[in-house]
Amino acid sequence: MGKRALVKYIADLPKKELEEQLLDLYIRFPVVKEYYDFVFNPKEEKLIQDAKAKISNEYFPLKRKRPKARRSVAQKLIKHFIKLGVEPHLVADVMLYNLEVAQTFELEKNVPDAFYKSMLNSFREVIQFLVLNGMISDFKQRIVKIYQTVQDNHWPYAEDFSRTLDIVE
Repeated sequence: MGKRALVKYIADLPKKELEEQLLDLYIRFPVVKEYYDFVFNPKEEKLIQDAKAKISNEYFPLKRKRPKARRSVAQKLIKHFIKLGVEPHLVADVMLYNLEVAQTFELEKNVPDAFYKSMLNSFREVIQFLVLNGMISDFKQRIVKIYQTVQDNHWPYAEDFSRTLDIVE
């Protein structure tokens, strides 16, 4: 069913039936329930703190010995926040936090080359997100600090980090 057909179908439904269908969707699909729970009671700060805890746990686990250090965990959380409509400043905070924690992890562990490539992708994504939302100046200090750490620690792909930053300036 296309969007047009859905709009026509909804317009023809009596209000009571529409309410019943919406309630049925809420009960059947956890994604719908989560969306409405967020819309009516956002609790964005709690979501952000939970996300940061999950990201930290990827690199510095509390219950297991070895870190997994998967970028995908943060990426899924970020995508989910964007889909829910979480305030862009909070999404940017999580994106930068992911890079900051990863840099702390890199100082303590020997990481493969793929780790650096992955962090470069995260850096590019956060820069794009900040530019798109007009927030570069709000987060400039943190961006510069991340960039400086890359340069000071002689990360592979440091030139690519520089090129990404050149786009902003």
